[in-house]
Amino acid sequence: MQDPKFVIPKLPDKIFNSIKKKKLEVKYANVSPNQTLDIYYPDNGKAPYPVIFHVHGGAFMIGTKRDDNLEPMLRGLSRGYVVVSLDYRMSREARFPAFIWDCKAALRYLRGNAKELEIDPLRIGAWGPSSGGYTVAMLGLTANNPAFEDLSLGYPAEDSSVQAVVDWCGPCGNFLKMDEEIKANKIGIPDHNEKDSPESRILGTKITEIPELCELAAPYHYVTKNVPPFLIQHGQADPVVPVQQSETLAQA
Repeated sequence: MQDPKFVIPKLPDKIFNSIKKKKLEVKYANVSPNQTLDIYYPDNGKAPYPVIFHVHGGAFMIGTKRDDNLEPMLRGLSRGYVVVSLDYRMSREARFPAFIWDCKAALRYLRGNAKELEIDPLRIGAWGPSSGGYTVAMLGLTANNPAFEDLSLGYPAEDSSVQAVVDWCGPCGNFLKMDEEIKANKIGIPDHNEKDSPESRILGTKITEIPELCELAAPYHYVTKNVPPFLIQHGQADPVVPVQQSETLAQA
């Protein structure tokens, strides 16, 4: 996953083409060509629809809004959800916290156009795997935190909070703990502290040289009594993101 040549399979055409109503390549901001989203609508149900807001994974550096990891979220269509999946600026284009700014800009866009888009602005749940799990956790934990909001991206009067979070195996503890956790688990390669690791790339330099920033970037650091409901799922045999990262967030 840390190899920049790694490719995440795309969503199968059969699944994509089977969805009758969708809005594609919707621009939610204008700073980057990657600030676009797709909206998928259910065949049944009644507007305004609740929303599953999907943030793709890919080590903060690869992946797209139409990866095959979108498939589980699309099952929400049969339950009456609209599914929104977005692209955002990754580490080759921008540094932390630009990708969080982008996701919050997308949420503000959705709320600013809720009536036209037929969505319920009061029922948006964020769901993502791996680095997407990290990102949706931050969306749930940093509502109204100005450090994680760039209002110049659009719709500054709108709310960017989410009402629920599904975090699949996100690195939600401290990045600097990951290598020692991998060693303790005796599975995977402890290379997160390297200068070209996904974590070093997204933060801008080798993480061992910026411990303060690693702490500020850690989702568990922002847990309060007011966070929305979280579902955290993580396999104990994960060789890339050690399960202790999710345990740290859950304990917090």
